[in-house]
Amino acid sequence: MRPVTGFVALLTLVALAVALAATTTAEEERLNVLFIAVDDLRPELGAYGHPHVMSPNIDRLAAEGTLFTRAYCQQAVCNPSRASLMTGLRPDTLQVYDLPTHFRDQQPDAVTIPQHFKAHGYHTERVGKIFHLGHGNRDDPLSWTRMKEYPSAPRYGPEGEALRAQVQRAARKQGVDLAERRNQPRGLPWEAPDVADDDLADGAIAAAAVQILREVRDRPFFLAVGFLNPHLPFVAPKKYWDQYDPADIALPENLDPPQGAPTYAATDWGELRRYHNMPQRGPLSNAQAREAIHGYWAATSYVDALVGKLVAELDRLELREKTVVILWGDHGWQLGEHGFWCKHTNYEVAARAPLIISVPGQPNTGAKSNALVEFVDIFPSLADASGLPVPEGLDGLSFAPLIEDPQRSWKTAAFHLYPRNIPDQGRGMGHAIKTDRYRLVEWRVPNKDFVEHELYDHNRDPNENLNVAGRPEYAEVVKELSGRLQKGWRGELPRE
Repeated sequence: MRPVTGFVALLTLVALAVALAATTTAEEERLNVLFIAVDDLRPELGAYGHPHVMSPNIDRLAAEGTLFTRAYCQQAVCNPSRASLMTGLRPDTLQVYDLPTHFRDQQPDAVTIPQHFKAHGYHTERVGKIFHLGHGNRDDPLSWTRMKEYPSAPRYGPEGEALRAQVQRAARKQGVDLAERRNQPRGLPWEAPDVADDDLADGAIAAAAVQILREVRDRPFFLAVGFLNPHLPFVAPKKYWDQYDPADIALPENLDPPQGAPTYAATDWGELRRYHNMPQRGPLSNAQAREAIHGYWAATSYVDALVGKLVAELDRLELREKTVVILWGDHGWQLGEHGFWCKHTNYEVAARAPLIISVPGQPNTGAKSNALVEFVDIFPSLADASGLPVPEGLDGLSFAPLIEDPQRSWKTAAFHLYPRNIPDQGRGMGHAIKTDRYRLVEWRVPNKDFVEHELYDHNRDPNENLNVAGRPEYAEVVKELSGRLQKGWRGELPRE
């Protein structure tokens, strides 16, 4: 082998230095991601035109980014919605429709958002609820660079914790198997303990997220932070409850189920009924309903303050200008509309959820996009925004073009679903298509000659109080939307 000359050696060193500088520059230019999930958050926030809810920090995030007014989950319950969002695959693709089923048991080769970022050199970590971890479900080790247990705090204040322990002791005496989650009696449905933010679970989650930010500030990161509120129980420090005057809390105007809708399309809101002193059947009293709304708003304001803490830490660490911040609620939540509470339906209030994204250097800050977007779109959008390749085979479409031009032409429909036991038929599925004007829900049962429709005309009935599917003047609309529903989401993509 001939010895390397001094000139060649110099060129080699220069080339190595250039390559190293290019690599360093590329890493410096990579955008981090702060991925904020808020459990059961409906778009009843100041930035969404509801000034009675105090959400100044989320409103500020919207003013610095893009707010999507019509973002839809794929199924209004935690595990299917989160599994779909995290993989960019629809529930029908994953075959995940319930709380216990883990997506990898159905699709072992699915790639998640953090797994994709991890494969491209990011530190990926989560604190709080990102994947659904209850009901026998589990986390996903393939998604995370590090899985660490951080100091936690109780969900309730001292009195709430004492009551929960008391009702569980009583249940044990009655022979209830508390190891089975569905058997566990719940404590208070809402509480306002006079404690500091960090004394409760969500405050501890935010504190852990701040610690992680400080640790990973010098490398590309994808940090997922999952807050528990405003999922039941609504527990927020007393100062957030005191922001709201009970006298200002009004009940929804539409307290009855949609006229003409199949009874099985409703929810009996059994989730709330399992909490202490909640009725086992029938409606909440007006006083209970107002307390529930009060608790939900207070819990939302508590989370809003913690979101502000996270963004302030990004600013303090001088990371804000190189970090994509995205905030989403995993689905909506019914606060007495149609006489329903919780989620578990195909109705607008359950399927529509908040979605806000702020990308460093984006034009049109503070813009609102009325485009129809879906949670399966989040995976490709984050890859686009961060400069990563978008994986093939996803069921979503990157909404990055809407960040550039929020008013551009976009999808013509969004899709979601909810399963139901249909009397005399068996287990069925309501597949829904949401267009600019309509929502059609088509109920079918496998291997049965059964079909039933719900159609809501949002131009005339934005609150979905009247099912018009059986009216002759809407027959062609039902036929057209049913055909588009069968064709599927690919037929609704924008045409360049």
